[in-house]
Amino acid sequence: MKRLIVGISGATGAIYGIRLLEVLSKSNVETHLVITEAGEKNIRMETDWKIEQVNSLAKVVYDIKDVGADIASGSFHTDGMVVIPCSIKSLSAIANSFNVNLLIRAADVTMKERRKLVLAVRETPLHKGHLNLMMNLADSGAIILPPIPAFYFHPRTMDDLINHTIGKILDLFHIEHDLFDRWGSAKIKKALRKKGLNH
Repeated sequence: MKRLIVGISGATGAIYGIRLLEVLSKSNVETHLVITEAGEKNIRMETDWKIEQVNSLAKVVYDIKDVGADIASGSFHTDGMVVIPCSIKSLSAIANSFNVNLLIRAADVTMKERRKLVLAVRETPLHKGHLNLMMNLADSGAIILPPIPAFYFHPRTMDDLINHTIGKILDLFHIEHDLFDRWGSAKIKKALRKKGLNH
């Protein structure tokens, strides 16, 4: 069984974190959830979800201030961590090992143990300081995955766009899903032929 840490920070796009939890709750992945105070505020502001409902999607939920929690220790084995959405504030703290709360500490531990850390950074436009932070984290082994959808599969709804990003994250952890039609699939090839394009 896989064990994955999910962090939701205070950037816009709380629905991405919720959708990831929804999908994982129907799998055999054991999820460990930590939400920042700003993350909780954005969930209430941007969605119709109650914090209790979001928490119920995870196997284990931690208080953001509990820096002595299991996920704060490298000896607690996980398959990695996803921060989704990842605010620039959290990005900066992770890049500088400024372990001010449990989310940042868990991300720092994930990197130091050479486990997979995926950061769904939500900000635009980006200035050089933002880009430097991302470069530093990429050099340290983190994966920067902004929620940028593809359009080759002809998304029709907001859910389609959200699911594409979630699917890309699941791919990184080798978790099976059918959230979007992959390039090279029969459906995509048929659509290309219909448009007179060759694949």
